[in-house]
Amino acid sequence: MAAPISRAFPDVRRADVGTILVSSWTLPAPGVQKQAADLVIEEWEHQERPAGMLSFTTFLSENGREVLNYAQWTDDDSQRAWAHAARNSGNISGVDRMVLGIERPGEVRYSLHRSYLTEEEAESTPGALVTPVFDTEGPDSQRAFIDGVIAILERTRPPGLIAAHFHTSKDGRKVLNHGEWRDMSAWRRFTEGGGTVELGLMIDSLEGVTPAPTRPSIPRYLPYKSLVNVAAP
Repeated sequence: MAAPISRAFPDVRRADVGTILVSSWTLPAPGVQKQAADLVIEEWEHQERPAGMLSFTTFLSENGREVLNYAQWTDDDSQRAWAHAARNSGNISGVDRMVLGIERPGEVRYSLHRSYLTEEEAESTPGALVTPVFDTEGPDSQRAFIDGVIAILERTRPPGLIAAHFHTSKDGRKVLNHGEWRDMSAWRRFTEGGGTVELGLMIDSLEGVTPAPTRPSIPRYLPYKSLVNVAAP
């Protein structure tokens, strides 16, 4: 059962999404990055897919060592039912057979909370994804953090930032900024020009919000492949 494959970013704001699963795989060597991404997309492409699975997108990290998976589902129950059936089938994923040694920290369940959009968003295709993650202490700190960041972005209008989609984890413990940039150079100019300084000061002033300490630098990705199972309404 083939599905259309493209290199487009996912339609993050589509109205029928009830849950978003995000996971990052760390690969044993840079040379297998595309292989791992191709295998997971091919598995979805050629299997009978549940109607609750809307889209699945892979991104390749700039450092060549990670694959980011971004999956949109209608709701948690549909995804959990599919995952339960897949575990009980006993089948080994083709990714695990072909690429040994992948590290999987685990999936995080998110909902889209708010988006910062620019005029460029409607007419430009992003060339890079930057995904800073922040640890939070519940829904109140999630909302306060997102409101504060968007207020700064709306005032400063960073050049090259096309959109920033703020995702809140369903357990209240994380915020993911799905930042869509014109290209990686635009992101670097933002950081080198001190664009993160005011954001850092704002974060330091908030209770219950800290940058997630899991990585030495903010993850940066390039678009790779996207499978759309159900067209957006």
